[in-house]
Amino acid sequence: MASSLSSSALFYPRSLDGAALPLKSSRNLHFNLNTTKKKNYSSCRSSWQEIAGVVIFSAIPFTVVKAIANSSIGQTLQKRMLITKNASLQNSSYFKDLADKAKQASFWYGEDRPRWLGPIPFDYPSYLSGELPGDYGFDIAGLSKDPIAFNKYFTFEILHARWAMLAALGALIPELLDISGVIHFIEPIWWKVGYAKLQGDTLDYLGIPGLHIAGSQGVLVIAICQAILMGGPEYARYCGIEALEPLGIYLPGDINYPGGVLFDPLGLSKDPVAFEELKVKEIKNGRLAMVAWLGFYVQAALTGKGPIQNLLEHISDPLHINILSSSILNSS
Repeated sequence: MASSLSSSALFYPRSLDGAALPLKSSRNLHFNLNTTKKKNYSSCRSSWQEIAGVVIFSAIPFTVVKAIANSSIGQTLQKRMLITKNASLQNSSYFKDLADKAKQASFWYGEDRPRWLGPIPFDYPSYLSGELPGDYGFDIAGLSKDPIAFNKYFTFEILHARWAMLAALGALIPELLDISGVIHFIEPIWWKVGYAKLQGDTLDYLGIPGLHIAGSQGVLVIAICQAILMGGPEYARYCGIEALEPLGIYLPGDINYPGGVLFDPLGLSKDPVAFEELKVKEIKNGRLAMVAWLGFYVQAALTGKGPIQNLLEHISDPLHINILSSSILNSS
């Protein structure tokens, strides 16, 4: 095909097989290309009424929160919260002592904790003392020398770890439900959903016809909705766990483990020994989820399929369908 296209193609339009096109056909071809570009571009645009509607709808939670905080109901909730807060503050030192004793007795904390190289001798950093969950002494770049930066990086890591676990669940469950025949989605593969939205397709939530919410809107509207809805929680996280106290909600923990009825409805933090071990399990699974997402990206680029389908195909023929096989590389 490439050899059939000569330099005259710069002046005379040709079809895909290299044959010269009539002038009228070439004009139609250029018109169709321009129309397609405009169509794809317009699918990313939305009317001002749609944008205004999404902004108003997204602002409703903040308006309700502010109204409750300034109302008599909010004042009653705040008085009840102060009683709970005072009782929790009186017991905070007692719970802190129990947590410190649980760490000292735990296999995952302290100087005798497992290290990332196992039994291999290595000069581990002295500033990594095993105080935080998931500390295996790994810091080859020296990012944790500053204690303030160390705590900041730990907060970022656990935040991304939780997002990765939720996102992995959202990527796997729709494809699993679709393959098993429980629910049939218009597009069950995680990366194709965003692509379909860019093409202007309407998406149904949970596979329920007509349940569009923002699925029928353009990408710009969805982005504005996302920014507004995420802005509130991110601002509350920036302000600290005290940001919910005007609503009468007291969180007895810290920024990484707020606790309370809202973030610990099952009361898992009441047992200090089990809670310290759950912290380690959470960060380990979160790190695994972040690495898994790297695998999701690579699989999507190489195979164009979802992770569940790739796993099933690998299990069916592991010797020929794997990361080193030519079948995967050729399919890209």
